[in-house]
Amino acid sequence: MAVLRFLLNGRAHEESRISPTTTVLDYLRIHLGLTGTKEGCAEGDCGACTIALARRTGDSYVTANSCLLVVPQLHGASVLTVEGLAGPDGALHPVQQALVETDGTQCGFCTPGFIMAMFAFQESGEPARDDLIHEALAGNLCRCTGYRPIVDACRRIAATPSAQTYAPVPRVQDCPDYGETGARFLAPTTMDDLAAILAAHTNAQLLAGGTDLGLLFSRERKSLPLLVSIAHIPDLARIASTASGLEIGAAATYNAALPHIEALYPSFGSLIRRIGSRQIRNLGTIGGNIANASPIGDTIPCLMALGAAVTVRSTVGARTIPMEEFITGYRKTALAPGEFIEKIFLPKPQPGETFTANKISKRFDQDISAVVAAFAIRIGGGKLISIRAAYGGMAAQAARAHALETELAGRSWSLEALGDLESLLARDFTPADDHRASAQYRLSVAANLVRRLCLEMNGNAPAALETL
Repeated sequence: MAVLRFLLNGRAHEESRISPTTTVLDYLRIHLGLTGTKEGCAEGDCGACTIALARRTGDSYVTANSCLLVVPQLHGASVLTVEGLAGPDGALHPVQQALVETDGTQCGFCTPGFIMAMFAFQESGEPARDDLIHEALAGNLCRCTGYRPIVDACRRIAATPSAQTYAPVPRVQDCPDYGETGARFLAPTTMDDLAAILAAHTNAQLLAGGTDLGLLFSRERKSLPLLVSIAHIPDLARIASTASGLEIGAAATYNAALPHIEALYPSFGSLIRRIGSRQIRNLGTIGGNIANASPIGDTIPCLMALGAAVTVRSTVGARTIPMEEFITGYRKTALAPGEFIEKIFLPKPQPGETFTANKISKRFDQDISAVVAAFAIRIGGGKLISIRAAYGGMAAQAARAHALETELAGRSWSLEALGDLESLLARDFTPADDHRASAQYRLSVAANLVRRLCLEMNGNAPAALETL
């Protein structure tokens, strides 16, 4: 019988009887009685369930939403909850002490999650810059105290790691086949093994970070017969720079890929920071984002506009598909039975090309998009030489705006020459009316983002645009 092994608050822990689709949040609270970790939204938005994870010895602890993790994902990791931060004599951790001294806690419901986010921020060694503090806390909602004293506490502990040491991450054997209560969890360690599993099991559900799939377990209380984790396959987590671009493995997390993408395309990097909190980006993957094929999958329009490609693999070999051909419909992809995403190729910027990405949503942080727009554009002699425009939130799938691209190419790059952009976009898209935005709003926003780009590139954008 397979056994899950991990460290929990510094002590070796084993589990062999829990369902593979039990969330870590439920496991901590219901099965272990560690109720310091709270349940707020159970969908990764509020941060009350935040824990800290380290995967390998020497790694810094990073935050994760325990409501979106299932217990087998902890195998081989070191897990810290708020109960594990106090010193051996029961003394408060410096993060806890800082919150007390700055009056950063009142009812205490959200406090444990903030403490874990602040702990990871302290462990990262980042300086006490407001932008970094706000980013570190963006995944945690405060219900009564207000953020100012919590930010003050972050300033106190920034870049001053505590003297307290934590047990190293255990070296454990792989747990390739864990099953209980009629469900199985497989964790292959090579792409060949993964391909063989998918060829043999047509009902297998791939699991990368689980930031989307985890909702089935936390909110809908569903159980799947076979979960196959790709998180233990080193080749799928690889990020490599080549002469022509960047290769991003399907299991590479947003935060692992972020500095590489941001170095090539700062605007793309800025959009990734808004996809979700650090808790989400520490688990979620770009491979998972495109495999979901959501019409509002934030990275997909960027990848389409940049001419990215997806390499997929199975027992019969590998093939590469242009990103714009990979998405075939509403939550549908070009993956054939038995295939999985191996990597995404992102080409390097072309000389003279400008790339920009925009995410329009009701909240700045951690909100589902109404419209995502991405533009790769070349200007010469005052004219628009070429434009690749891709949108999300405008139809049942993210897609290129081919009519817009064709009609604008060769026009003068001025606001007056752009003409009736709404009519051009209406040739390519029929947006939906829903609670996030009306169809007319989406068309207007999509057109205005082109106008905004024109104003910005011509150096005469109104100052108010800088805050949008």
